[in-house]
Amino acid sequence: MEPWLALLLWVSALSSSFSLPASPRPSLVPQVRTSYNFGRTFLGLDKCNACIGTSICKKFFKEEIRFDKWLAPHFGLPPDYLSSYPANYSDDSKTWRPVEIFRLVSKYQNEISDRRICASVSAAKTCSIEYVLRKTGRFQKWLQAKRLTPDLVQGLPSPLLRCPSQRLLDRVVRRYAEVADAGSIFMDHFTDRDKLRLLYTLAVNAHPILLQIFPGAEGWPLPKYLGSCGRFLVSTSTRPLQEFYSSPPDQAADLAYQLLGVLESLRSNDLNYFFYFTHIEADMFGIFNNGHLFIRDASTLGVIDKQEGSQAATRAGENKDIFSCLVSGCQAQLPSCDTIPEKQSLVLVCQQLLPRLLQKRFPSPVQEEIDSALAQCGEGAHPDSHVLGAASRLKDILRPLRTCDPRFAYRYPDCKYNDKF
Repeated sequence: MEPWLALLLWVSALSSSFSLPASPRPSLVPQVRTSYNFGRTFLGLDKCNACIGTSICKKFFKEEIRFDKWLAPHFGLPPDYLSSYPANYSDDSKTWRPVEIFRLVSKYQNEISDRRICASVSAAKTCSIEYVLRKTGRFQKWLQAKRLTPDLVQGLPSPLLRCPSQRLLDRVVRRYAEVADAGSIFMDHFTDRDKLRLLYTLAVNAHPILLQIFPGAEGWPLPKYLGSCGRFLVSTSTRPLQEFYSSPPDQAADLAYQLLGVLESLRSNDLNYFFYFTHIEADMFGIFNNGHLFIRDASTLGVIDKQEGSQAATRAGENKDIFSCLVSGCQAQLPSCDTIPEKQSLVLVCQQLLPRLLQKRFPSPVQEEIDSALAQCGEGAHPDSHVLGAASRLKDILRPLRTCDPRFAYRYPDCKYNDKF
């Protein structure tokens, strides 16, 4: 080989290697590519165009949403086994901001769900998902309905719908962002496909619905809903809580204090809704770049209407259909809403998350005080008042352990002038 040719190949290879992204965090200057070659199969649109949502599909295909690590042409689409992806989002193709793309259910759950839908009509391994769902008795009732009522959602597995009130369901319809004219409690402006899309989303994962009906802009501890396409949701970017388990003591105290505050707001708020978690994992909470903690995944969040009261859950075996079994077994029975104690979310957090943040982090005797309050807060056998009191004492201990500096931009510099922050 001629020396000049070898040198040219080496320089070409070197420049290609430098073009690869250096970090898994989203870059605000995405690489430009001539063809994004986005796949309908990846999004799930090939099987059901009416599943989850389409409000943001144009941005995917117009390259106004770009996956961070898979921008170069030879990378293609990202792996489909991940549950979330860092990405960049633009409103004008010029300025970009980091976002997260969430898969509403895993690829495996999607495959199981699709097979169940086909099997419900004795079809082969593949079928038109949308066609089968349209023919179900539940959806035929939805087609005739002018208003979303408790009987139309009973039997669906989401904790949000365990015992819904009419006030809650009206809020779902009025704030549903996947229709053009949101704002009415009646579904007259819903097309057939709009109704199927809402029903499917409520049956599979109510997380995007919760982001829409309780938006962060109104003070709720949830990230901003940017839209859905196929079976994917796009929201503002956060870092999962587990990435902060080894953070400095003052930051750990701040996050634990915020987490207890979030649970307090879910338990007591101006709208008189009581929110509770059915189970908790660390990646269900995330932190924005300004240090503010939010609920990253609301799929296990239940809601009880304390103002209006709630429609009781159906008796075992009633109103179970294919929509009841898309991502979980049809045999699962939901306990009565009357049995959900106020302490439920606190006990889960104090048992499973706060010890990872707070244990062996502080000098004596502060650490002993934290450990004692934490143990009492996580004791599920104690009455509500005992657990709530322990959580309040823990907040009082943590409050002075937080520092006031630019790392906590969500309350800085206000914390320099006001003890409230």
